[in-house]
Amino acid sequence: MSVEELEAKVKKLSMRSTTAKMNLHDLSEELPTDWEKIPEVAAQTFEVFSELAAARKALKDARKATA
Repeated sequence: MSVEELEAKVKKLSMRSTTAKMNLHDLSEELPTDWEKIPEVAAQTFEVFSELAAARKALKDARKATA
């Protein structure tokens, strides 16, 4: 992937991570209602933040390679 493609991917994942974070936050505020959703929402949040961390690392590495 090019640096530009990685930057776009990081931007997209950043937006998704913000949404996931807000979903987790909203769920926590509604507790104990919908407590059964905690594992699902937490797993989704974990997944998107893992993808974001990997994409940021790939972007950093790509920038170093082109410098």
